[in-house]
Amino acid sequence: MMKTKIDKARVSVKAKFKSEGSVLAETVRATSPGFETRLEIESGEPADKIAAVVRNAENGCYVLQTILQPVPVERQFKLNGEPFDPLGMKKRKEKNHG
Repeated sequence: MMKTKIDKARVSVKAKFKSEGSVLAETVRATSPGFETRLEIESGEPADKIAAVVRNAENGCYVLQTILQPVPVERQFKLNGEPFDPLGMKKRKEKNHG
C-alpha cells in the first residue's frame, strides 16, 4: 500500500459513441471515436510520488486496460435452448410495404 496524501482529486471521463447504418437493412454499426480522461490532483507530496499513484491507478483499471489493450471476446448464442449461429445465417430481405 502506498501511503500518499492527496488533498483533492477530480476525475472526468468523456466517452464518444457513434452509430451508423440501418437496423432494418442490418447495416447498423456502433463505433467509438475515442475516450478522454482528465485528472486534476492537489497534494503537497512530491510529483514523482503522485506519478506512481497515477500509474498504479491506470494500470490497475480493468476498463481502461481493456480499451487500451483489446482482448478476445467469446460469444455464444442460443435460440430456444439450442445453440445457433446468427452471424453465419443469411440476412433477411427487407419487405416492401405499400
